[in-house]
Amino acid sequence: MDDFERLRGRLFGIAYRMMGTAADAEEIVQEAWLRWQDVDQDTVKDPDAYLAKIVTNLSIKQLTSARVRRETYVGEWLPEPVLTGGRFEELGPLDVVEERDSVSMALLVVLERLGPAERAAYVLREAFAYSYGEVAELIGTSEANARQLVSRASKRVAAEPRRERRVDRAEWRRLVERFIAAAQQGELAELEALLAEDVVSRADGGGKVFAARNALTGRERVARYLVGALQKYGEGLEVRFGEANGQPTFLAVSPRGVEAVCFVDFGDDGITDLRFVMNPDKLAFAAAQLSRIEGLPDRSW
Repeated sequence: MDDFERLRGRLFGIAYRMMGTAADAEEIVQEAWLRWQDVDQDTVKDPDAYLAKIVTNLSIKQLTSARVRRETYVGEWLPEPVLTGGRFEELGPLDVVEERDSVSMALLVVLERLGPAERAAYVLREAFAYSYGEVAELIGTSEANARQLVSRASKRVAAEPRRERRVDRAEWRRLVERFIAAAQQGELAELEALLAEDVVSRADGGGKVFAARNALTGRERVARYLVGALQKYGEGLEVRFGEANGQPTFLAVSPRGVEAVCFVDFGDDGITDLRFVMNPDKLAFAAAQLSRIEGLPDRSW
C-alpha cells in the first residue's frame, strides 16, 4: 500500500499523458492497483519499475481501443483537462517549461497522431526522463528499438508547427479579459482585432452540448461564431481564471457547474488557437477538483 500510494501520482501522470483523458487514467491506475494486490510483493525488487510497466502496458492496450472509439467521436476531440498549479498535484510537479509542455493541450493533441508504442516511448523518455534501457524494459522491447521509437516520435512532434508564443501570465490574463469582454458585449471589431488572421477555434462538445462540430478558421468567422454563441447560450456564465494542463486557462461556470474549460494561445499577431472543452463527461474530473477548494478569491484558484 505504501509503495503504491507513493507512486500513485507518477502512475496517473504516465497514464494521463498516454491516454489524454483523466477518466481513462483513473481506470488504468485502479486496474494497476488490483493487479498489485495479486502479486507477492516481497518478490518484487523494484516496485517503481514494476508498477510503471503495468501502467504503461495497460495504457498501450487501452489506447488501441480508444483510437477506434475516437474515430466515431461526434465533432472535434480534445484531451480532457486537468487543473494544475497550487493545490492541484494530480499531474505532479510542473515547475519548469519542459514539465508544463509535457501535459499541454497542444502536445496531447499531437501525441494522438502517434502509434501506441511511439507514444509510450516518447512519454516515458521526454516527460519522465527514463533512460532508453528503462524505456525498453517498460514497453517490452530492445534498447535499440526504444531509441528508434523515441526518435521517430520526437521528429513527428518537432515537425508540428508551433503557432503560439510564450506570454507572461499577467499579460495573458489582461488580453483574455479583453477578449472575453469583447465577446460578451458583441464588439466584433474589438474581438477581431485580438484574433490572428488564421485563428482556429475548436470546441469539444461530444455531441452532448451545443458546440461547433468542426474547427472554425479565420478571425471574422470565429468572432461571429463566438458572439452568436454567447448571445444565445451565455446567460448566467461566470469566468474563473486559473491553470489547467500546466498553462493558464479560464473556466466558464454557471449555477449548474462547470460548463467549459477554455484554452487560449497567442502568437505574434494575436490569438492563434482557441480550445473549448465542453463535453460534460470531460469536465467531471476538473469539476471534482474544483469542488475540493473553498473560497476562490478574485474568481481564481
